[in-house]
Amino acid sequence: MTNKKREKNKMPNPENLKPFSKDYQPEKNGRPKGSKNRSTIARKWLEAAESIKNPITGESEYLSQEDIMTLALIKKARNGDVQAYQKLMDSGYGMPTQQIDVTAERPIFNALDLDVPKDNGTK
Repeated sequence: MTNKKREKNKMPNPENLKPFSKDYQPEKNGRPKGSKNRSTIARKWLEAAESIKNPITGESEYLSQEDIMTLALIKKARNGDVQAYQKLMDSGYGMPTQQIDVTAERPIFNALDLDVPKDNGTK
């Protein structure tokens, strides 16, 4: 391929370039104003309440979907589901923090000896 052909292929043909129509403007499109986030919609439906028999107390109560799901998770944990218990504990009391031991005695880089002599330079 010659240099002239390469240069010709780099640039688009101006005859093929057309402006966007008034209906389609890419910078103006996107999420419409006033539309809700997925989390807002999820929260709305989690707050929706219904009358249901509480599996723990056995009484009929007016509970939100979030309450119903939490009670279902508690029921699973009481039946021996360890993951359900773990999720309940994490959401109720927070996840445990992980400790990192930074007092390791071995060098980070094996090729470098960074130990300082303990005799303070007196020999």
